[in-house]
Amino acid sequence: MKIAFYAPFKPLGHGTPSGDLVIAAGIVKFLQQRGHGVTVQGRIRARWITHRPWLWPGLIRDLLNSLRTLSAFPPDLWLTYHSYYKAPDLLGPWVCRMLGIKYVIFQGIYSTKQRRRFKTLPGFLLNRAALVRADHVITNKRVDLDNLRRLLPEHRLSYIAPGIYPGAFRRREREGDGLRRQWGAGGVPVILTAAMFRKDVKSQGLAWLIQCCSKLVEADVSFLLVIAGSGPMEKELRARTEECIPGRYRFVGRIDRREMYRFYSAGDLFAFPGIRESLGMVFLEAQSCCLPVVAFDNGGIPEVVDNGNTGLLVPMFRETAFASALARLIRDKDLRSRMGERACTYIRQHHDLDRNYLHLEAMLKKVASNGLFQPHTARQNPVEP
Repeated sequence: MKIAFYAPFKPLGHGTPSGDLVIAAGIVKFLQQRGHGVTVQGRIRARWITHRPWLWPGLIRDLLNSLRTLSAFPPDLWLTYHSYYKAPDLLGPWVCRMLGIKYVIFQGIYSTKQRRRFKTLPGFLLNRAALVRADHVITNKRVDLDNLRRLLPEHRLSYIAPGIYPGAFRRREREGDGLRRQWGAGGVPVILTAAMFRKDVKSQGLAWLIQCCSKLVEADVSFLLVIAGSGPMEKELRARTEECIPGRYRFVGRIDRREMYRFYSAGDLFAFPGIRESLGMVFLEAQSCCLPVVAFDNGGIPEVVDNGNTGLLVPMFRETAFASALARLIRDKDLRSRMGERACTYIRQHHDLDRNYLHLEAMLKKVASNGLFQPHTARQNPVEP
């Protein structure tokens, strides 16, 4: 197939890493590896474009460029990744209508509460129009699937479990041991965490984790907290860490995602609250490297962490519960080991994109050929390779 691919929220090649960028790149990588031709459309980041008129000329240029190139070499379909009220797809509906191209949205989100606020109403209406126009809408969150059912019929909706390529996240003990020596960890259990140090829920989550770790100090629990990431809040986070857990932490900077398996291989468990986390790719990656997870039981985290089996999820902002979950895994080496082994198996069975995206490919082929596609829901298993 020839596929026109568009990511309005964060275009491919954007300089700031995020889970959205990872998922979008993963879709393109899979389709290309399967022999499909993928052309990337649009370069303007459309986040809050309804309130940023200075972005509109660039959006118009993107529209004209897509119309010009795709009319000369029409694709079999247009695939948009992530359309919602903050970044509605404003290219796909127009291009597909004008050129008669099939239109699919991956991770379409429909949130009716956004129509109640003046700031979010324009984006809500534009996103709703895109969803209604789409021939098929796919989501990787069950809650979004339920919301979309209020707008679209079942045969135009599908659920595909989120995932990673587990081969890129295998535990390497020798490389992990080398990092532990660099950190001076010795035999002390290592808690890993990773996030961008942005002034938002990411840095808030790190600060909250650091505060919880101070409870471990009070309880005389031995540990070393190792923090990967960088950003404008680094100075504040370093100061807070020194105040709360002096001598029990390391900041290791931003790590290229291709090297993150080394980082995970050096840890005993992975912890990050994930405040209103959509999915959290780090939870998938850490589990793939045999690490049990401690996080909040909120957002999309329960879809990627099997609570009580591959990790411990606690209610949001319950400091004592979070610290107790950390202490439990630190003190019980056998429990850490069992959960870590189950985590690795869990990722490969349920969140392997090489398996899950086979259904995506089959779905796109069916839509492109004008076929009626039977809905794929969370209760069904992905197509076997």
